[in-house]
Amino acid sequence: MKGHPFYPYLEALLQAATLAQGIHAYYLAKGFTQGTKSGPTDLVTQADREAEEAIKNLLLSRFPGAGFLGEEGGGEGGKALRFIVDPLDGTVNYAHGFPFYGVSLALEVEGVIQVGVVRDTARGETFYALRGGGAYLDGRPIRVTERAELLGSLLATGFPYDVAKDPENLTYFARALRRGLLVRRPGAAALDLAYVAAGRLEGFWEVKLNPWDVAAGWLLVEEAGGRVTDLEGRPYHLGHRYIVATNGCIHEALLRVLQED
Repeated sequence: MKGHPFYPYLEALLQAATLAQGIHAYYLAKGFTQGTKSGPTDLVTQADREAEEAIKNLLLSRFPGAGFLGEEGGGEGGKALRFIVDPLDGTVNYAHGFPFYGVSLALEVEGVIQVGVVRDTARGETFYALRGGGAYLDGRPIRVTERAELLGSLLATGFPYDVAKDPENLTYFARALRRGLLVRRPGAAALDLAYVAAGRLEGFWEVKLNPWDVAAGWLLVEEAGGRVTDLEGRPYHLGHRYIVATNGCIHEALLRVLQED
């Protein structure tokens, strides 16, 4: 793996993840202020903002020609090579002390995600992947499951902050429940995708996610042998309205359930 052309970027992203984890832990112990963005349930905390600034400073000091896209500060610099960062995925969970949150970091080169890191900062687990180099959890290779039956598979989804105004995913959620499918809603898309890659979930779908929510997890799933598409089964691309990620074996069956009338 050390011979991979993007390995130095992986090392930097792992360091950035550790930095973010320390900031998350610091504010949990000290206490933090919080505000809202798009609505009363769309929270932002000191930890979000300070973690992003620290990550940005670290990465751009190491790679000064790179662009940067973060959830809190938006984008700057070029897109030929850029870092895509969610400094605290699962902010609502974090703010309530619900231990399912982390940091998501990815390197995009010429429109292709080459490196992805997702750190579960509540549990201290680190998921990472290099394109063509496989996916790993704390240094151990991970693979998606081989479960081929949709019924009995464990799935996850999530809902946008404006779900009351845009209830589209409630329709998909209801279709899955009516079929007796097992669906969880943990509240951090990056970790949901990492869990698919690690074989803890068979599948995940969601609507209206942003690039920083999925960039790293998307690569993790594919490098772990899974499949990631839109709702119509077409190859996924950043910024698409829909994402469906599975172990591959149940993918078509899950798409049929989500698409049914």
